[in-house]
Amino acid sequence: MRPPSPSIPEKEFLNSALKQNLRIDGRAPLDMRTPVFIFGPELGWVDCSLGKTRVIAYVDAKMVKPTPERPFEGMITIHSELSPMASSEYETGRPSEEEVTITRMLDKIIKRSDALDKESLCILAGQRVWHIRLSLHFLADAGNMVDCACLAGIVALRHFRRPEVEVIGDDEVIVHSPLERAPMPLAIHHSPFCFTFAFFADPETPPILDPTQLEQRLSAGLMSIALNAQKEICVLQKLGGVPQDTEEVLRLVKVAVAQAKELSNTVDAKLTADWETRKVEVR
Repeated sequence: MRPPSPSIPEKEFLNSALKQNLRIDGRAPLDMRTPVFIFGPELGWVDCSLGKTRVIAYVDAKMVKPTPERPFEGMITIHSELSPMASSEYETGRPSEEEVTITRMLDKIIKRSDALDKESLCILAGQRVWHIRLSLHFLADAGNMVDCACLAGIVALRHFRRPEVEVIGDDEVIVHSPLERAPMPLAIHHSPFCFTFAFFADPETPPILDPTQLEQRLSAGLMSIALNAQKEICVLQKLGGVPQDTEEVLRLVKVAVAQAKELSNTVDAKLTADWETRKVEVR
């Protein structure tokens, strides 16, 4: 059951406000909602919120046999669950169009951009590698779930620690418990973040960053830019029929670059603070 469409007064009020560079939640057009992180008792468990949009990310690892075509690389899989808990718009066991879009986007941002060093997950070439599984559970949809999911996933991967292993001889692998040896962080090449902009049919309405659910529904198009703090663009995806000239796209890329630097500093500070509370040496 889909939620009711926005009423005509809601549309008129929102469009009128956006033309004056005002948003219902008080943000400027190119401001994003402040991210909030809650780390669970287990390493790799993160509850991430952007406003009322909320996603839980969890990472686990197990040893498996590598694929024959890539004997020196570990594996990474991403599983997402967009259930009616997030919104009455979604149904259990029936992937929505938005869930498919989010899953594909995360696959491009995290896997295809080589954010994680797959070769570092190799234990015994052709015999044993680590299989890293990232699970995402969407608890509340208040707009722009793809940015929240990407942020939750990257933070969970950086927060996770895998067990230390020791290889004896040609085929014996010993997995040490955290009490014997400190668990190891994943080898991460870079931390990409996603920033979504909403466009509107009226040319007098400026594009906005991090749209809420109402803003997203009333928009005529979306553009998601995934990049890291080093200004490297991983993915640029545009949905909708609102044309944008080159200068406007480059302007929004610069906005995303500035946001990525700020968000990277925030994530670093939150992870450091969490490790200090756990009294675990950051390796």
